[in-house]
Amino acid sequence: MLVLGIESSCDETAAAVVRDGEKLLSNVIASQIRVHSKYGGIVPEIASRKHIEAIVPVILQALDDAAVTLDDIEGIAVTRGPGLVGSLLVGLSAAKAIAYARDLPFVGVNHLEGHVASVFLTEKQPDFPFIALVVSGGHTNVYLVRDFQDFTILGQTRDDAAGEAFDKAAKLLEIGYPGGVVIDRMAKKGDRNWITFPRAMKDSPDFSFSGVKTSLLTVLKKRSRPFTKEEMPHVVASYQEAIVEVLVEKTLAAAEISDLTSVVVCGGVAANSRLREKFLDEGQSRGFEVYIPPMVLCTDNAAMIAVVGENLLRKGRRDPLDLNAVSRWPLDSLFI
Repeated sequence: MLVLGIESSCDETAAAVVRDGEKLLSNVIASQIRVHSKYGGIVPEIASRKHIEAIVPVILQALDDAAVTLDDIEGIAVTRGPGLVGSLLVGLSAAKAIAYARDLPFVGVNHLEGHVASVFLTEKQPDFPFIALVVSGGHTNVYLVRDFQDFTILGQTRDDAAGEAFDKAAKLLEIGYPGGVVIDRMAKKGDRNWITFPRAMKDSPDFSFSGVKTSLLTVLKKRSRPFTKEEMPHVVASYQEAIVEVLVEKTLAAAEISDLTSVVVCGGVAANSRLREKFLDEGQSRGFEVYIPPMVLCTDNAAMIAVVGENLLRKGRRDPLDLNAVSRWPLDSLFI
């Protein structure tokens, strides 16, 4: 089955063509980073307007890159949620329009399930069941994944998501946007033990990252002068390590408790080089098989949406043209 995937949940406008849920024919992503960087974060209204400008060119480019036309497409998959409703509605409306005009089946896909499914576009794929960490700017959740649409949450953040903690730290330190990318790059030259930041909720399967952010703020307030250019890599390396260490330890602990050896790490923060390195090292030393998609499939993309969509379409799922976007959509309650 040849599926057109469409993604617009936040600030990336994306479209992709995937065959049979595993062969990636095209993957086009239009970023809005430059637009939002001067605000230090995403402005929902601006994001929606930029999606409107980009959605048609991005879809046409995806079709062109895959060397297909809409006549070849057999189904459409689009992100329904969770995300910014204004942004989601742009992609959803485009998908509905194409489905109606071409008499094609279409399905609304959960964005988080898409992140998990991105691993099936790689050469090295896990068998069900497995443990999945979905870690991004808005989510930090650990799931037991038994199959497509079969998720049980094992742990989640009680406050800030990991990606949010990175972005807020970068804003406090005034080092640039997007925060996670800037910190990852700068931390490569730093000492991870220069400052000892807290590791919260050590005896719980859940996460909390508000404390590490508050700790950084306290350090800044107590100083008589700002950090120098030479000191800053040590600060961010220490901060990054506190977050990475907790993510790795709690995810692998969930796998141990569940008696599973396969672990998937996905979502935007899974593009962090230190997180990838530590997961692979710890996984190997402790007997886990760790699967991490390539960086382009960690950040928001439409290929992952097409993978889930293909699975739903093959099962006979068809969504009506009055399907609405949802800002919240827990993975353990997929059918709403």
